[in-house]
Amino acid sequence: MKSIATVLSCLFLTLNFNVDSQTQGVAYPAVGKGGATTFVTDYHCLGINNSALGYGTGYDNKRFTTGSTEFNLGFYSDSLNSDKLKQLYSAIRKDIKDDNSDPADWATQRQYAIEYMNSGLSMDFSFNWLGFAFQSEKFGGIAFNISENYNWYSKLSENTTDLLFNGRASSYFDSLTVVFGTDTSTVFNSGSLPNDTLAAAINGTASVPLNISDLTKGSEIRFAWNRHYNFGYGRKIFGEDSTFAIYGGIGGRFIQSMAMFNLESDGTNFYIYSSYSPSYDIDYGAISATNISNFTASGALPKAVGNGYGIDLSASAMILGKLRIAVAVNNIGSVTYNRNVYSVKDTLVTTMNLAGLENYNLTNSIYNFLEEGGLLQLVGEEDYKVKNAATYRFGASLELGDMIRVGMDVVGPFDADNPGSIANPIISFGGDFTPIGWLRLSAGYLGGGIYKHNIPLGVNFILGGGTYEFGISSRDVLSFFLDGSNSISTAFGFARVRF
Repeated sequence: MKSIATVLSCLFLTLNFNVDSQTQGVAYPAVGKGGATTFVTDYHCLGINNSALGYGTGYDNKRFTTGSTEFNLGFYSDSLNSDKLKQLYSAIRKDIKDDNSDPADWATQRQYAIEYMNSGLSMDFSFNWLGFAFQSEKFGGIAFNISENYNWYSKLSENTTDLLFNGRASSYFDSLTVVFGTDTSTVFNSGSLPNDTLAAAINGTASVPLNISDLTKGSEIRFAWNRHYNFGYGRKIFGEDSTFAIYGGIGGRFIQSMAMFNLESDGTNFYIYSSYSPSYDIDYGAISATNISNFTASGALPKAVGNGYGIDLSASAMILGKLRIAVAVNNIGSVTYNRNVYSVKDTLVTTMNLAGLENYNLTNSIYNFLEEGGLLQLVGEEDYKVKNAATYRFGASLELGDMIRVGMDVVGPFDADNPGSIANPIISFGGDFTPIGWLRLSAGYLGGGIYKHNIPLGVNFILGGGTYEFGISSRDVLSFFLDGSNSISTAFGFARVRF
């Protein structure tokens, strides 16, 4: 995984920040309010509410907005506290930088690794490479940006965790093949073998094997790494803001995907599909030679293995120049994978020769799933189509004088059956306060979905009458003060310019 991480490390886990991207994308000013639907403008509207492009920039004589270097990333769990999530972040960061910790330290942290794999855990990241918008009263608004999006969710059963974490030495295998020098022998896996024997094991064998669907029952993994080329247009359709006006917006995106892994095993449904860029350096073994979608080309940047599209539709109303109401449906579409596509046969798991995890970067578990000698019997596929995790949104906000805006948001799954969809609607309340022209403070409350009770907070600096803007915010400021919170989150941007 080190080769692909060369790119990710520049954007993702080498950062000393923890941020969220599930509902705000790269719109870091909205993160501190918890809501975004009626608060965003310019290219921050993309994927949220394109009709807001018709609102204008909000600054006199400013029609153009550009920006880059905006981050939004977060770790969430319904059963892990923020202290453990920070340790997970640190472990993944060290692994990607190839800065491995002391083996003795790893021995003391094994229980954490098991907890990470057994817990419902979500990791989300977005990064804005470049954004641009033009907005005027007559034309409306048009916007474009390029963003990187990385989403992981996993919750594994105890059996799956045992197999991935311990590999060939898992308690599932009742005998181990061990090699000492030139001597090869088979020993009973009693569960109390000395470390030197476990280290000498090259293969585990189960005398009473189970199907992979039985072993993984109660497990789910959803992973995608996508690049979005977003675009949108919005404008006023009719009316006057001072009385009643309607705005409409349309947009979408071209999607390039560098990786995908979908596993569902709940006792009724069982399927596993994957497609990974060659940059991940996965050794599929002999099956790759007969796979019609086999793809080995590499380069300085990871090659895409899938392409797709998403469509956004939105509308909003302005009432009496103070109240905004908006609805939107975003990212209706799909991605089709046609490179390194594999499915899995539901066969007996008899042997395994791969070792378990060497640190608690649980994203490395995909190697024990996919590589030759691992858990799965792969089947090469020509292609595989995945529907996008589309969302619906409803938002409203009210201006209370020149300094205060308050609002609420509801974001939910457009089709909850699509892989990676938000589990349940997310509800937020919040707003911002501008005591002086160059300072905007924001705060709110957020709950639902995978979140419990989060308190967003943010600060944004606006200089030169809106010419230059930068700031930082968090989806849950409590994570900086309370170890008992269930998320860690920060978002920031420092290169937004208007003219």
